[in-house]
Amino acid sequence: MVTYNWNCRTVDAYVEQNAEADVVYNVHWIVTGTSDELDPQDNPYSATSIGTQILDTSAIVNFIPFADVTNEEVVTWTQDAMGSEQVTAIETGIANQIALLIAPVSVTLTVGEPVPPVE
Repeated sequence: MVTYNWNCRTVDAYVEQNAEADVVYNVHWIVTGTSDELDPQDNPYSATSIGTQILDTSAIVNFIPFADVTNEEVVTWTQDAMGSEQVTAIETGIANQIALLIAPVSVTLTVGEPVPPVE
């Protein structure tokens, strides 16, 4: 099983928009997936995806002052702006990266060097 952590703490904000200060309009997101399966050193397998998401600020209702904004709220805004299909695609991509770490289908080798043992 993979657990996903959405970090949406870094944002771009308009200094002022519609008489409100520090209006968040762009989110720099980092999603980290962590597997409950452990590697040979007893560390969980993990993978990360990063990106940005523009938010529609044209019709904000229930404005939240920046000092009161939480990561959870920005995650909700970000995922709502992306749509469920893109959220699922990001998390599926991370799960696929982790699956390839657990059971690789290719390796990088150097000509003239011994082949590393398979774990």
